[in-house]
Amino acid sequence: MPSEHVTFPGHDGSQLAARLDLPEGPHLATVLFAHCFTCSKDIAAARRISQRLATMGLAVLRFDFTGLGHSEGEFANTDFTSNVEDLKAAAVWLEKRGTPATLLIGHSLGGAAMLKAAPQITGVKAVATLAAPFDPEHVTRNFGDALDRIRKEGAAEVDLGGRPFRITRAFVEDVEGATIQPELARMKAALLVLHAPRDAIVGIDNATRIFMAARHPKSFVTLDDADHLITREADADYAANVIATWSARYLDLRPPAPPPGVPEGIVRVSEADPAGFLQDVTSGPHHHMRADEPLAYGGTNRGMSPYGFLSAGLGACTSMTIRMYARHKGWKLRHIRVDVSHDKVHAQDAKAGSGDKIDSFRREIYLEGELTAAQRKRLLEIADKCPVHRTLERSSKILTTLAQ
Repeated sequence: MPSEHVTFPGHDGSQLAARLDLPEGPHLATVLFAHCFTCSKDIAAARRISQRLATMGLAVLRFDFTGLGHSEGEFANTDFTSNVEDLKAAAVWLEKRGTPATLLIGHSLGGAAMLKAAPQITGVKAVATLAAPFDPEHVTRNFGDALDRIRKEGAAEVDLGGRPFRITRAFVEDVEGATIQPELARMKAALLVLHAPRDAIVGIDNATRIFMAARHPKSFVTLDDADHLITREADADYAANVIATWSARYLDLRPPAPPPGVPEGIVRVSEADPAGFLQDVTSGPHHHMRADEPLAYGGTNRGMSPYGFLSAGLGACTSMTIRMYARHKGWKLRHIRVDVSHDKVHAQDAKAGSGDKIDSFRREIYLEGELTAAQRKRLLEIADKCPVHRTLERSSKILTTLAQ
């Protein structure tokens, strides 16, 4: 996934550090991502969601709010309103670049800020929130005993996630006076609310209130037992897939014509986890799968193995070929099932003791319907004529080049 480090001026002129994740193929739409309170653009959930959307042809801009991460400015001088203004500044930067945001994603307080900003950003078609509070003042519950000191002394240091942050009375007063309900009521974009029922930081009731205040079209998806920060890779991956699938319904993701000589497009495989073997497999803009290795081979078993995909191709082609022939003949074939397994076996013609092996695919075909013995025999013969079967039986030519 190509990525550019960029900067743009925030609400007070401070330069905000951002990462623009770009698709490797055609750029079909742009996403603006807002991170959680005191987090950064590089948290696991943001990275995974950006990576998944990039495989669909979406560019994703994720940035650090003023005073956080690598952005300039003083965090102590920021508040909920300034976060909203930073988001609007990011949207303006994208628009001037010629790639306006049509999908907005916000996590936690960043989700509330995104809902507040959404009606003020032109061209937005869809908004997704992750563990977002309905009332921005909800964030003050994280301040504990320091909240009284902040009110009395004007500011106090608060430990948030093991890091000290200076929180001012102005920040508290700003979030206490902020509301997103009016913006939800007049937002015209489609809304997706993702929330975990056991979220210990922002309760599930917040998701209910957001959902009820918004107009249709709107959707709610549970994140099951995910934590508030969506720290587990599997949870971030699930959220990414849900957002990717849902957003395709509202965004125009039609790609340009495929390159000459490739009428069915390109299958693109991109590494999803450099520490393991997980791969994002994308065929055009609408089909996404994952490839992996079993746990026993150092993988995380979150997708089919490469040989699993090869077996799936053989099974699918076999079933399609049989169905096409039976339909042409008008035979009463109700259902087809093909079980395929792969193994390495010793070659019949290998020299004794050489250890040479070949690939062996075992294919078991189940046919349901009112078929005669002759028809079943004929369909078994037809199975051997499927194109993938023929490709595997004869040697193939693979041309490999190294991209510049």
